[in-house]
Amino acid sequence: MLYIERDENGGIIAIHRSPRANASETKPAADEEIIDFLNETTSEDPKKMLLSLSDKGLIRLVEDLIDLLIRKNIIVYTELPEHAQEKLRERTRLRETITSQTLTVEDIL
Repeated sequence: MLYIERDENGGIIAIHRSPRANASETKPAADEEIIDFLNETTSEDPKKMLLSLSDKGLIRLVEDLIDLLIRKNIIVYTELPEHAQEKLRERTRLRETITSQTLTVEDIL
C-alpha cells in the first residue's frame, strides 16, 4: 500500500511508502489515481515505476515465506543451495542493522 498526501482541493501532491503526518490515506499501487498522478509528474513509465516498487515488496514477502517454511520444518535451511543461504544470511544481517523493525509485509505491498 502507498500513502497519499493531498492538497486542499483533494488532489494528490505526494506518494509515500510509509505513513506521514499529512499522508495517512492508503491506496494500492495499481490505483488509477496514482497512475494518473505519476503520468503527470514523472517522465518515467508509471507502470514500470510501480512494478519496481512492488518488486521490493515481493522480495521481502519471499524472504518472510522462506523463514516461515523453515520455522515450520517444511523446508530445511541447509538443503537450500549455498548461494541462496548466503543471500538470506546477508539480507538478515542487513535488516538487523536497521533500527526500526516495525515494517510488515502489508506496509510493503
